[in-house]
Amino acid sequence: MKKVYIIHENSEWTIHLTKRLNELKVPYEEWHLDRGRLDLSKEPPEGIFYNRMSASSHTRGHRFAPEFTAQVLAWLESYGRKVFNGTRALQLEVSKVIQYLELSKHGIKTPRTIAAVGKEQIVEAAAEFAGIPFITKHNRAGKGLGVQLFQSIDALRSYVEGPSFEEPVDGVTLIQEYIQAQESFITRCEFIGGKFIYAVKVDTSEGFQLCPADACQIGDLFCPAGDTVEKPKFQIIEGFNDPIINKYEQILSATHINVAGIEFIRNSTGEIFTYDINTNTNYNSDAEEKAGKFGMLELAKFLKHELNQLAED
Repeated sequence: MKKVYIIHENSEWTIHLTKRLNELKVPYEEWHLDRGRLDLSKEPPEGIFYNRMSASSHTRGHRFAPEFTAQVLAWLESYGRKVFNGTRALQLEVSKVIQYLELSKHGIKTPRTIAAVGKEQIVEAAAEFAGIPFITKHNRAGKGLGVQLFQSIDALRSYVEGPSFEEPVDGVTLIQEYIQAQESFITRCEFIGGKFIYAVKVDTSEGFQLCPADACQIGDLFCPAGDTVEKPKFQIIEGFNDPIINKYEQILSATHINVAGIEFIRNSTGEIFTYDINTNTNYNSDAEEKAGKFGMLELAKFLKHELNQLAED
């Protein structure tokens, strides 16, 4: 029997999808690829394959899961299997450098960024920002890994030479211009089947916690302190319509990415800077319940449709 095969390394992030697949009576199987074997002499099973491998897998003890997934995806694609978020998507998931290069190629503005390997090289790169605030982040990230805001080279040097320095898993640290937002929020645009489904306003006043399923507290250095009025962290924006959506859909089509969450921030003059393509996107249940829109349900419907199409061929 042909199935949907879900490739991942974190069951906590897939349970919401499998629940929806069960509701729709879609046959599926999970491939948890933090470890395993790959027999190159055997053909893959028939079905469709959806990759949800995460750049932050190493924070859950799954250090080589993306590397193993890359081999499995190559195997599937060599046999012509239908893979959603395949090899190219994984390349972008685990490298912000590749993300920014691809975004720039499609005319999408990103913050000025310098990649550096080595502590002294990180400090030297920061000197290029000529006294303006800058941030550091990990190239292979997720969960806000390595994000710190600095106002001076001396503060950065103390950090990289001190005990709190976080070594990136791939050795590459990004030094990036700090974009001062109009208000303390970012916007995350969600896409399924390469098409826009909704945008989420994410409050960053209490820290840059962007992942709805696995919130990441970066701390008070990154964003200004919020007010005392309690408000939801994630809010779906009704009727969101901006020309940036067309550009995002174009880049997803060009890179063969079917499911993604793309994040941007507006500076003080309203200009959009895009800084993340998340191909292992998650959804916030509270925000969806209020808006009556459900990302995992739409994803399950998409996978069901694709599986049915395969069965008809």
